[in-house]
Amino acid sequence: MQQRCNKVFMVNLLKSKNISETPFRKEVLEIFSKYNNAIPLSIVEKELKKYNRITLYRTIKVFLEKGIIHKITISGEDSNYAICQEECNTDAHRHQHIHFKCKKCKTIYCVEINEFPAITLPNYKVEQLEIQATGLCENCNV
Repeated sequence: MQQRCNKVFMVNLLKSKNISETPFRKEVLEIFSKYNNAIPLSIVEKELKKYNRITLYRTIKVFLEKGIIHKITISGEDSNYAICQEECNTDAHRHQHIHFKCKKCKTIYCVEINEFPAITLPNYKVEQLEIQATGLCENCNV
């Protein structure tokens, strides 16, 4: 996923999602935008200069609900978060990527793919599909 540290982008993103632009929300969004990979909440907490834990959790909840970030939960791991693509909104997250965890460096990436597999299950309506993979990332696979 592409880095997006541009402050204008962040302000426009908050406006486009009808979210009030508070200094704290901008700071949290700036932290997420510095990473090309998913990060745990502990990194956000460590990088915040000063914060109230309840305000942080509320901000994360709003960002999730409005389609600014998405949550990645890999079995046996803490949750990680990454910035969404522009297509995500309040109704749904529209991701066409695989969540990949490197076994060596432990980093979790959102890896874009050209075509997401279609799965049909008789008598079921699939509304969301998530694919997770593990192995060596391009940096560790040298």
